[in-house]
Amino acid sequence: MYFAALLARTEDGWEASDTELDDVETLSDLADLAREASPDEDTVLVLIEQEDAWFGVVRVDGEEDPRIYVSDAAAAARSSYGEILLTDELLGREPGEDGDDLDALDLDGTEDGESGDEDGGDGSDAAAGSGEAVPHGPVGDAEILDDLGMSEKELRSMSGDAVGVIAEALGALDVLETVR
Repeated sequence: MYFAALLARTEDGWEASDTELDDVETLSDLADLAREASPDEDTVLVLIEQEDAWFGVVRVDGEEDPRIYVSDAAAAARSSYGEILLTDELLGREPGEDGDDLDALDLDGTEDGESGDEDGGDGSDAAAGSGEAVPHGPVGDAEILDDLGMSEKELRSMSGDAVGVIAEALGALDVLETVR
């Protein structure tokens, strides 16, 4: 289960709104959605969480490029919402480099309907091959919330209800809870 919310910083404090990500296909779409939440070009945070598997923070400050932090890139890569955040730049790849991944995979004939167990394997070789391009653990700008009251160390050590912990550190838990 996913939860996604926008936190927009205003003169009066934080304003929260839940957001539907079904129509968001790219990071650019997500940044545009965040910018729409703050007509004054204030800071907007997009908080995305998949239960206890991973969470992501996208920070949009006016027209600047979005800043991104993802707690576990490998877990996020298995999610359609996570894939939006895992840009080539964030993963340290050249744009378009991931298009070659299919050629690099050793699928052990499983694409022909074979079970993959002939070699005593469990079919995990294909998953391991694709996982090499996406690291396990956090990626992105771990200092994304430093100036808002949450240190890099705190962000990296989070587990459980990360979105709630972030909102609490920002003084926005009450407004977040109204949209949860």
